[in-house]
Amino acid sequence: MDVTWLGHGCFRLRGRSAAVVTDPYPPAIGLKLSRLDADLVTISHEHDNHNYAQVVREAYEIRGPGEYEVAGVAVVGVPTYHDPEKGAKHGRNTVYVIEIDDVRICHLGDLGHSLDDSVAEPLSSADVLLVPVGGRSTISATQAAEVVRQLEPRYVVPMHYAIPGLKVELDPIDRFLKEIGLTAGEPQPKLSVQASSGDYETKLVLLEPKAEPR
Repeated sequence: MDVTWLGHGCFRLRGRSAAVVTDPYPPAIGLKLSRLDADLVTISHEHDNHNYAQVVREAYEIRGPGEYEVAGVAVVGVPTYHDPEKGAKHGRNTVYVIEIDDVRICHLGDLGHSLDDSVAEPLSSADVLLVPVGGRSTISATQAAEVVRQLEPRYVVPMHYAIPGLKVELDPIDRFLKEIGLTAGEPQPKLSVQASSGDYETKLVLLEPKAEPR
């Protein structure tokens, strides 16, 4: 199963027989997202920078909590909030656990608060954790590092931080890299993951954003 970062909160998850796109964004954010083919698209919350589903051709849309199965892909949406005030400031957010080819990917969307145990339990020990690290309107770099340690994924992939061309005001990745205490290699074009076969230590993987500045 391959994970490709298309910038901001948007990823393409491609398995042997199905593909998923997460949180597609519009051209207004400063990045160009080409038309995409996928079986389903997940929307973590209804803010313009995360719900531009029309860029994905004929995909089944998932826009909130619940359990779903589409094209052999199992998805569980877990209700959370976009801020520490239970949504009073920025509204609700859905965290998705997406299972493709026996690989579990957890996309935190625009999570805005620390996780209590009841929320963390269904998200723990994912193969890949996609975590926002740019702060401002989501968890801070420090909180993001805490969430990673709490959930103990095999791979952690940072997202939703300042990159060239992005007009959304976010912090750069530097603080998160300092907080997480894991060694990061050079950014990779994609992350290829197979089903887990036992114990592991969490690895930090940086991905190149596959989107061109407009």
